[in-house]
Amino acid sequence: MKVIDPSARFPEGPVWHDGKLYYVEYGGHTVKTWDGLKLAEFWKSDGCGPSAVAPFGDGFLVAGYDAGAMVRISADGRTIQTIDKDISGGGFLGPNDIAPDGKGGVYFSASGPWESGAILGKIYHMEADGRAHMVADDLHYPNGLVLAADGKTLYVNESEAYRVIRFAVAEDGALSDRRLFVRLNELLPSAPPGAYPDGIKRDRAGNLFIGQFSAGQILIVSPDGKLLRTIEVPSAAAPNLALSPEEDRIYIAAVDDKSKAPWPGKVYEVSLRWTAGALEQRQC
Repeated sequence: MKVIDPSARFPEGPVWHDGKLYYVEYGGHTVKTWDGLKLAEFWKSDGCGPSAVAPFGDGFLVAGYDAGAMVRISADGRTIQTIDKDISGGGFLGPNDIAPDGKGGVYFSASGPWESGAILGKIYHMEADGRAHMVADDLHYPNGLVLAADGKTLYVNESEAYRVIRFAVAEDGALSDRRLFVRLNELLPSAPPGAYPDGIKRDRAGNLFIGQFSAGQILIVSPDGKLLRTIEVPSAAAPNLALSPEEDRIYIAAVDDKSKAPWPGKVYEVSLRWTAGALEQRQC
């Protein structure tokens, strides 16, 4: 296990793109990069409270949780456009995570109120031109989301309900047939009450990697909902992650102190080959 950023301020929403790891700092209002040798600040917008970054068009899209907006930025880190309403004129409450749809657009979650607030979470589909359509509502703090390899299923972490749900995806991007996929406290009986799924990513085999804000732990779950293994980090929370292009490493955005801003944490690099080997040894 290697620490690549020892002083991150609530790192979140990482993605590997064109030879670099991109991730946001919610507590620093920045997007940072790591090219395997050095860290750099790529973009900054005070008060934005970014929670995820993803490739979009010729540049990137940032989920501005505090700003209530999706921000388009250029390939060299300049703000191009701020989108704060859907096609009906409704605003976004807590834009949180982003999942490319494989067609130039994205799905993104708008979580709604934190903790005991009303259940107002929504999922939006944004087309390549920036137009956003609401495609699901009445979600209990939707957070991380990811498409299956065939593009026909969208997995969503419903954080305050402590579960992962799934939707059928239509050709036009619409969602239907909402179903339970897994409950974290059933998947991992040793989990503390309130096991809280945060980010979620997928490998080429269809396995889901689920980050947790309730523990410094990543869960790896098979496409049929079985727990394959866990990855532990020495931090209080491991909310989100990204896989390397070769899928032999995982980059974990972790928080050490969840009690106060700027929520100091770290970004770890972990070998998945080593993790698999350690699991095999434990089972022997």
